[in-house]
Amino acid sequence: MNLAYSFSGLLVGLLVGVTGVGGGSLMTPLLVFLFGFKPSVAVGTDLLFAAITKTGGVWVHHTKHSSVDWKVVTWMAAGSIPFAISTLLVLKHFMDVGKETTVAITFTLGIALLLTAVSLLVRSVMMHRAEKVVIPVEDEDNLEVIGRFHHLQIPATILTGAVLGILVTLSSVGAGALGTVALLFLYPKMKTVKIVGTDLAHAIPLTAVAGLGHLSLGNVDLVLLGSLLVGSIPGIWIGSHLSAKIPERFLRPVLATILLLIGLKFVLA
Repeated sequence: MNLAYSFSGLLVGLLVGVTGVGGGSLMTPLLVFLFGFKPSVAVGTDLLFAAITKTGGVWVHHTKHSSVDWKVVTWMAAGSIPFAISTLLVLKHFMDVGKETTVAITFTLGIALLLTAVSLLVRSVMMHRAEKVVIPVEDEDNLEVIGRFHHLQIPATILTGAVLGILVTLSSVGAGALGTVALLFLYPKMKTVKIVGTDLAHAIPLTAVAGLGHLSLGNVDLVLLGSLLVGSIPGIWIGSHLSAKIPERFLRPVLATILLLIGLKFVLA
């Protein structure tokens, strides 16, 4: 057990609880730059960390709020899980032939962080515009699931899941902020609480599959994982209670700016 890791988990948990931003976009750069872990180990450990910490949130959304659309979760997983497994197989192939994967992981991590920063900045705009979107369908009660692309909605959702599957497996970033913005775009009539619950429910199998895959590749530090969980679980609980008292409109732009700078550093490294 390392107290520095636990304290970092506590800080990240607080920010996740307050802002709702996925831990990967905060935790992975912290592990690489502050503690000097290889990007592959930081990504692999953070994926299992995310799978464990998000489970409690989904339980609340499903049992108390009934805010998980399991059809949409299934469609997204139909794209993300196969592509996550394919990405892991590609990584394993490169490792077997002795090729270094650090550069690919680092570059993808930078791109994912840049996309996450942009998503933080445009999320409120998309939520405002979603209210004005008109979807010409006969069944008005089914607006939430039919979404923006009507007959092509299922293929579009599966394709979105596939892109997230690759990004998350390579970078551990994207299951939270990017997934939420993607769902906002695909399903503009879906309630915000259901967007969050659905994205959270999809993130668990994706991060679990990707994390276990990285574990099999030797990219997970179990001592680090345990230390992070000790700090993050109370951190998320405290942050969730503080979220109503801290104005999110001030925190998100600051967080987005930090992620932009970190993302650029990864891309240009």
